[in-house]
Amino acid sequence: MTHTHPFISDEYQTYMLIVAHPDDSEFSAAGTVARLTEAGKRVIVIQVTSGDKGSPNPHDIPAELGKKREGEMLEAAKRLGIDEVVFLRCPDGELMPDIDLREKFVRMIRTHQPDVVITHDPFRPYALHADHRAVGLATTDAVYPTARDPLYFPEHYASGLEPWKAAELWFFNPEKPDLIVDITDTFEQKLHALRAHHSQVGHSTGWEDRVRNRAKELAEGHGVELAEAFKVITMQR
Repeated sequence: MTHTHPFISDEYQTYMLIVAHPDDSEFSAAGTVARLTEAGKRVIVIQVTSGDKGSPNPHDIPAELGKKREGEMLEAAKRLGIDEVVFLRCPDGELMPDIDLREKFVRMIRTHQPDVVITHDPFRPYALHADHRAVGLATTDAVYPTARDPLYFPEHYASGLEPWKAAELWFFNPEKPDLIVDITDTFEQKLHALRAHHSQVGHSTGWEDRVRNRAKELAEGHGVELAEAFKVITMQR
């Protein structure tokens, strides 16, 4: 059953987004993030790549582009009130949902102990971007069961990182959402954050209308004007 969820719970304090590229979190969840930070929740973004291949210009230098996009991500995070951005600096376009990537995510989960983890939906049919699929799958495997069980990556335990169980896993851009978040009041903050990603939207026309139209589509039938949508997996803690 799809419903408009109040979604801000006194029970949960820390929310972690694990995303493939700078701007993924803003396009998918910035309105939701703004509502969370306004409610006093702690929000952390784990930025897996720095988007160093995300340019149509064949003369761009990847290292310089990645540095620029990290700066844009930090500005977007500032505009949304995000507490921390962690850059893993994995190679853009080369992610694989293997044990090495999963270990990086497990380390982040055990370090920051999020109640809710938000990421790409790797199970959506025709999810075309390989990095999105890889991050979604590795995050899913990191949340359950790997971060929970102490025998995975015993070097973590030896260094003082305790096992951690997240309460919920949210997939953004799912085929069949069951959480509709009203972002009518935070939509302008979403656009403001997206404008920080100048390398991606600065030379594009009509993108704001496309973002608004998508938010309207997701809100349709739910009694709100603009929305973001998620699929929620509830864990046993």
